[in-house]
Amino acid sequence: MRNLYKSAAFAAAVLAFSAAGAAQAQLTTSPAAVQAGTYKLDPNHSKITWSVTHFGFSTYIGQFGHVDGTLKVDPKAVGATALDVTVDANSLGTLNAALDTHVKSKDFLDVATFPTATFKASKVTPTGEKTADIAGDLTLHGVTKPVVVHAVFNQGGVNPLDKKYSLGFAGTAEIVRSDFGIKSYVPAISDKVTLTIEAEFKAG
Repeated sequence: MRNLYKSAAFAAAVLAFSAAGAAQAQLTTSPAAVQAGTYKLDPNHSKITWSVTHFGFSTYIGQFGHVDGTLKVDPKAVGATALDVTVDANSLGTLNAALDTHVKSKDFLDVATFPTATFKASKVTPTGEKTADIAGDLTLHGVTKPVVVHAVFNQGGVNPLDKKYSLGFAGTAEIVRSDFGIKSYVPAISDKVTLTIEAEFKAG
């Protein structure tokens, strides 16, 4: 009986390692190898972090914690990539309640009037094996301006937790906030805003 238990445990371990190995084998860091299709942004694992310089004394950082979007991609037709993203401006957080209230006020984002920001891609240009420039229109604070996101492909494959085929990207962009009518305290608080993006998309 003891040998039977040992054999069963060994078989279970082999199956577990085989499953893990199969899942790992499905992962790819090559954009050319991903599955074509339509993907939905996972808001639980996607964030936009922003930073500005504060009176020259420090760099201040905040985050938009809720982002929705869809991505339609075909590695054989990169030029046909479609990306639409909506950012909940009320999800802004700085870990300082008073500052959150101020940044959401009319001095800056005016979230009562403009509760969302959107980005719609117009052109995707590969710049390297795993990189691309995503040009599109950003609508923020009621103003629409062209913005380029410098994107890096992280990985594609089946997520071992939810078993869904997923794509992951990182990105950076810079905007000039006064271009969008957000002019308070410029230049003491920098006009240039740096955006750092992490995005995870799920198939279907």
